[in-house]
Amino acid sequence: MRHLLLICLLWSFAAGAQTAPCHCDVPVVTDIRSVEASVKGREGAAFVRLQQYIPGIVADIRYATTNNFTHTILYKDHVLLLRAAPAAALKEVQAELAAKGLGLKVYDAYRPFSVTCSLWRHTTDRRYTANPRKGSHHNRGIAVDITLVDLKTGRELDMGTGYDSFTDTAHHNFQYLPQRVLDNRRLLKGVMWKHGFNFVPTEWWHYHWRDKSYEVVDVPFTAFR
Repeated sequence: MRHLLLICLLWSFAAGAQTAPCHCDVPVVTDIRSVEASVKGREGAAFVRLQQYIPGIVADIRYATTNNFTHTILYKDHVLLLRAAPAAALKEVQAELAAKGLGLKVYDAYRPFSVTCSLWRHTTDRRYTANPRKGSHHNRGIAVDITLVDLKTGRELDMGTGYDSFTDTAHHNFQYLPQRVLDNRRLLKGVMWKHGFNFVPTEWWHYHWRDKSYEVVDVPFTAFR
């Protein structure tokens, strides 16, 4: 009986954790008018649509499908949004890669704060999912999850793992990979760094703008014009 009571208590605690409210220690902008007010007079702060802003960029928005680690649709719209400053830098990256016969494929960019909460509840692992308490780079509209593609074939270059592979093999410092994979990762990392993006050590696909002085946003994609 004592063991059964303990199991019930643990189950109740776990179930409650899945539905617990999501807290953020910084302000969260929750309506489009506030977003528009916050970007006035701030060069590079407005949101732009990457598919329109960067011709030829490939979109593979995994969270708008079930082809992601949660196996659920988290976005209702297939839209890629990013702040104008990092978007302009990404446009330069695309142009530099095009000279090599390569281009960018984008898996994710702006991510509403509420989606970050859902991801954290699903996988509470700071190496791969952002703790909502501070908001994420994606919530601020300054991060992209990307890979390289061959412009002629449209095929992704081999990066050693797929997107959102929560394994040591996805880490930047993992060296037990074919040389072509290491070269592909090094190429992507080098060109992104050159144009003002930082990276996280555990995800070869994630890059974020070095200026983090932007608000955390929780506004649906349809609200942006």
